[in-house]
Parts: sequence; C-alpha cells; structure tokens
Amino acid sequence: MSVYSYSAKDNQGLKFSGIVEALNEHDAITVLHKKGLIVIAVKEERLKKVREQGVKLDDLVVFSRQLATMVDSGITLVQSLHILSEQAENKILSSVTLKIKEDIEGGSSLHESLERHPKIFSNLYINMVKAGETSGLLDEILDRLASYLEKSSALQRKVKSSLVYPAVVISMAFLITLVLLIKVVPTFKGIFDSLGGTLPVPTQILIGISDALRRFFLFFVIIFTVLVFLFKKYINTPKGRFQFDHNLLRAPIFGPLFRKVVVAKFSRTLATLVKSGVPILNALEIVGKTAGNMVVEKAVTDARASIREGEPISEPLSRSGAFPPMVVRMISVGEQTGQLEKMLNKIADFYDEQVDAAVSGLTSMIEPLVIGFLGIIIGGIVVALFMPIFKITELIK
Repeated sequence: MSVYSYSAKDNQGLKFSGIVEALNEHDAITVLHKKGLIVIAVKEERLKKVREQGVKLDDLVVFSRQLATMVDSGITLVQSLHILSEQAENKILSSVTLKIKEDIEGGSSLHESLERHPKIFSNLYINMVKAGETSGLLDEILDRLASYLEKSSALQRKVKSSLVYPAVVISMAFLITLVLLIKVVPTFKGIFDSLGGTLPVPTQILIGISDALRRFFLFFVIIFTVLVFLFKKYINTPKGRFQFDHNLLRAPIFGPLFRKVVVAKFSRTLATLVKSGVPILNALEIVGKTAGNMVVEKAVTDARASIREGEPISEPLSRSGAFPPMVVRMISVGEQTGQLEKMLNKIADFYDEQVDAAVSGLTSMIEPLVIGFLGIIIGGIVVALFMPIFKITELIK
C-alpha cells in the first residue's frame, strides 16, 4: 500500500486536502470519488523520507486529544487512526499514523507501533500509552498526555522568548561594531594620515585593532570556527556535557532560570507518569532521559539506584544538591502522605509561575545592560574617532 496526498472539492465547492492510502494512483482517485469528492490533484508521498523527520509538540497535542476523544466515544482504535490520518494537517504525522494503523491491524499493540517511530514519539509517550493500554484507561491517559505536552510546549516557548531578545540585540551590536572597525575606522585613518601629526592614544589603539582585524580577519574566522567545533565536540562527550550543564545551572544571570525550568520539567514529567500508573523505577528512568540536563539525569539515576535499596526518593535527591530544599521537602511530604503525584504537580505549577516571573525580570534587566554595553563600545569607538578632530588645529601645521 502507498500513501497519496490529495486536494479535492465536494459537491458544494469546498476545498479539502489530506492523505489517502491506496494500491496506486488510480485506486486513490477511486477511493476519493466514493467519498463524493471531485479530485483536483493526487501525489504519491515517500514514507521513508517523511518518517526521518520530526513532528512539532503542538501537532502531537492535537493528535493525542483527538485520539482520546474518539476512543472515549467508542470508535475503534483502527478507525480512529484512519480518521486522524485523513484529517491531520501535518503530512508527516498523517503518514506515520497510517503506518501505525497498519501495524495494529497486523496484530501489534498501540505502544509497540509507536516504538517504531522514536523520532516522533518519546519514551515518555510510549510508556504512558503502554500504561493506558494495560489499565484500560487509554482515553484518559492520552488526554493527560496532551495536557502534559501543552504545558511542556508553553515552558519551551517561555525560555526561548527570554533568550531571543538578548541574542538578537547582542548579535546586532556585534555586527555594528564589526562594520565600524572594518569599514568606518579605515576611512578616518586615511583622513588622519593626510593631516599628519600625532594621534591620541585611544585613537591609535582603535586604529591598531582595526588594522589587525582587517589583516587577520580570515585567520580570526578560522580560529573561531575551530574553537566552536572543538567546544561542540567536547560537550558531546559525557564528561563535557555534564560539566557544561553543571556550569549552565550556576551561570550568574541565566542559571536560576534554567534551574527553575529543569525542576518544573522534572516535577511535571514524574507526576504525569506516576498518575498514569507507570512503575516508579521506570518513571524515574524516563524522567532522567528526558530531563535535558546531565546533572539532573545523574541525580535521578542515583535516586533510582537508592530506591532499589529501599530508600525514599527525597533522600538521594537531597544528597545530589541539584534540587532546591523546598522541592526535596515537598517530595518527602508527598511520599509520607501517599500524595506524591499531587505534590509534584504543585511543585511544577509553582516553578512554572517562577519561570514566568524570571523571564519578565530577565527581559527587564537585560535591556539596560545591553544599552549600557552599546553605549560603552559604540560610544567609545565614536569618541576615539573624533578626538583628533577636536584637535584639528594642532594636527594641521
């Protein structure tokens, strides 16, 4: 069976587009005609190429919500997946959904079918679906999974929004400074040479920097590229990644924000897995792999080993030093009262609010810092260039 994307109209002239499964193009057109559609165009999709790409979190949220609703309504899993494959706007997800439907028709369970698409469905997603199939609460867990993904997506957007503004401003400042040193300063140097006389020290230093940058620009670019390559190679090693993540959590400005994000993600993920009935050891293994930070992953791995020996979760987390004392105490209370999932959700909600506040505060703090940086660097260059002009009468002799 092949997959074909199509565009068509119904009897009222409304346009439709989607994907249909068929033996060949003629068969695909026949299927569409049976549905009362007037075919405009049909094109075969290459599934292998599509499966190699990923799917956005928002698409997975919609997929999970719709699948939960249809399963809860009594529609069979195969029929639900077939409907989703036809109406999904994302062609990648639509094609993969058809493949999952085929696997289920071939005798596989839903979680086994999802395991064949690791670039789209994470271990967390697969294990929660497995727990839902085992407990018979697949619709409820899919709905819970959609809520978790929505909150995770919102958290990612908050962090990105806090980093985009300073990154853009700093990049613009760097480019402006580079243009001044490479293009503007040499022009003034020619004017100063024609006038003669001794230039002020700041101007001499600025011209020296400009000359060095122009003369060795390619060399600086190569050195920078090599350093970036070596840095990426280093942080791809376990030791390098751990050191980088450790320093990231201790960074003076962004460190507190990253720590709050990590704690919020850890708490939300563990709460969702525990509530869905995933065994605590399996849940901790998934949380560690999806933490996004090697320091937290190591702390969770150590906690998992300690729990095997009979220790509560809170004690190894406290020893790791990666989690704030309040988080450890709330987890401890949750264990003692049998309300671990409730406590973890409260921690996640609290730190989500903290991330909001940190993002707002960070944006407010970075703006004057960037303005000050631009004033010192750009202003310093301008002053150094105009100092000789202030002494123009002394230079002309």
